[in-house]
Amino acid sequence: MYLNIKVVLCILILVCNIKVTEAQELNANQKEHVTTFIQNFKNKDIDAIAKNVTYPLRRKYPIAAIKDEKDFIKNYKQLFDSDLENKIINSDLNADWSTVGWRGIMFNNGELWLDYDGILIALNYQTKVEVDIEDKLITQDKEGVYKTLKNFERPVLILETSKFRVRIDELKDRKYRYASWPITSKMTDKPSLILYNGTFVPEGSGGNHKYVFKNGKYNYECYINVLGTSDTPPANLIVYKSGKEILSQNATLIK
Repeated sequence: MYLNIKVVLCILILVCNIKVTEAQELNANQKEHVTTFIQNFKNKDIDAIAKNVTYPLRRKYPIAAIKDEKDFIKNYKQLFDSDLENKIINSDLNADWSTVGWRGIMFNNGELWLDYDGILIALNYQTKVEVDIEDKLITQDKEGVYKTLKNFERPVLILETSKFRVRIDELKDRKYRYASWPITSKMTDKPSLILYNGTFVPEGSGGNHKYVFKNGKYNYECYINVLGTSDTPPANLIVYKSGKEILSQNATLIK
């Protein structure tokens, strides 16, 4: 999943407001897993860290996901700068780590998440290296869309269902734009549907969220599932007419 900076800030603000009853201290077994995770950073054992990651590890669009251990090791410095390494190494098991229901183990208000076996499942932190890469990719990305869609500030995501390709971009007014094509079309083709004034809606503290677009009687909702079970799709596209669901399709996050 690839989130822009505004989205991540919204998620972090939400996470900072987790109810005390939801965030709990680690038990002995969880502390053991987190201690191993921390020790790998103390030992600078990148191979060991890479072996304990759920792949693909999603990054903020338009940055590509980390697809495997080899890719993780190659891009380690892009993912973890010295500031984040030091935060992890010097972290306190009781003050900086907590469990949040089914979502897993949260570090430092959601900068990263582990599952209950100590496996890295989400990294919301963004290094300066990634910020610079993101800026360059945004410039390139504008060349690959239909001429009237080039005026975005930041790309948010591209998802594909069995029938549709959907692109969401953030515009200058801090609203979101929805553009949709048949799956057989290219993004350089004229979209079959363009919607404006979309809103970002966070759902829970694990990073799951949705984008909502209203078009008369119709509501178009794109759900992004950052955390979930093994059966949870990366995304869902759901359309409502007058409050009644008329379309629901699982989706894959392309970027």
